[in-house]
Amino acid sequence: MVQGQQREYYQLKTYLLATEEQENRTDTYLSEALLPALKKMKIKNVGVFKPRTIDSLNPRSIKILIPLKTLTQLETLESDLLKDKVYMATAKDFLDASYKNPPYSRAESIILKAFIDMPKMKPSPLTGPRKDRVYELRSYESATEAKYINKVAMFNQGGEVTLFDDLGFNAVFYGEVLSGANMPNLMYMTTFENKASRDAHWKSFADSPVWNKLKADPVYQNNVSKNDTRFYYPTEYSDY
Repeated sequence: MVQGQQREYYQLKTYLLATEEQENRTDTYLSEALLPALKKMKIKNVGVFKPRTIDSLNPRSIKILIPLKTLTQLETLESDLLKDKVYMATAKDFLDASYKNPPYSRAESIILKAFIDMPKMKPSPLTGPRKDRVYELRSYESATEAKYINKVAMFNQGGEVTLFDDLGFNAVFYGEVLSGANMPNLMYMTTFENKASRDAHWKSFADSPVWNKLKADPVYQNNVSKNDTRFYYPTEYSDY
């Protein structure tokens, strides 16, 4: 574990949207009500992302990544928001929307705990146009709990986190999923200026002698049963 640093928790919340109108309403709520309220609570580096392509596999949605110091902070988040009069006034149209005209279709939430080797989020340092950026969110599912623990160890003790760092993948977070729909699984996000940069980085990873030695290690075999990869870009009001 990185000395002196407590591991963060993350809430990765997804708003599923049926229409562009719902998307606009949710954008307004997040940018004008929720993110300012979170900042007043000293919750910084909140990421907000949209899929780079909208299709059957990537429905219209908005993801919000909220870093938290403790699970208690997550537990009290909603009640703390309810006490914020400015938030409640600004968010009124979103929170009190008619059931006949809701601002989103469904909301999903995943709770994660940061990896030992990266206990704190590192907001992406990229500075290029946000629409061009590729924020790659990966979920690695395992067949059993033991294989899942083994894959997490591959990132930490095995050195996969260090390799991504050495190759300049600009990882935002790595997290153990504590609650979600596809457990046992881990998730992480890496960031690139554009698709060409993303492809070049992954080629350098595939060609790396460190990776090729690691993936052949008998200790770390058959620990991923499914890799789900999705691509996003940050909204203009996202913190990074």
